[in-house]
Amino acid sequence: MITHLDGKITELTPAHVVVDCGGVGYWVNISLNTYSKIKDASRMHIYTHAIVREDAHLLYGFADREEREIFVLLLSVSGVGAATARMILSSMTPDEIRSAIASGDFRPFKAVKGVGEKSAQRILVDLKDKVGSVNGAVFASGASISVQAEAAAALAALGFSKAQADKALATALKDSGAAESVEKLIKLSLKYL
Repeated sequence: MITHLDGKITELTPAHVVVDCGGVGYWVNISLNTYSKIKDASRMHIYTHAIVREDAHLLYGFADREEREIFVLLLSVSGVGAATARMILSSMTPDEIRSAIASGDFRPFKAVKGVGEKSAQRILVDLKDKVGSVNGAVFASGASISVQAEAAAALAALGFSKAQADKALATALKDSGAAESVEKLIKLSLKYL
């Protein structure tokens, strides 16, 4: 999996960037938030999330880890695909997303093109226990967003369904209180699978 790229920007639009890494140009889809942070740069370090589909291999890029973590969380919501998650991140900052979820306000999500009222409410329901404080960027259970997201990705790579992985992770975090590392959280979760 490609987790980041570091190289020269050879093409930049509000929707994508081409990053030259050692003579290979990577087309990376970006949000408007990322575009605003990199628009004046000639080189960059961009965090990525790869999506492999039957008909395409896509890279999504983010100026910081926080935005990538929110993107991965949005993808975990039923009915929210990569294009919708990118649209949400183009309309709202990660802090605004966390604030809306924490306060239970679905209106900012509903205002995003392509997100209806039911999808907006589903985002709140599915993510309310995963997104904690605006400043702390933690899950309610105490595990950081990246630790839980990485553990979920690892369990999926091991062949477990998303539902199985989420249930095992929730149980492991409930029983242990908090996990300080991805490895520990995976080991705890495997006991419940």
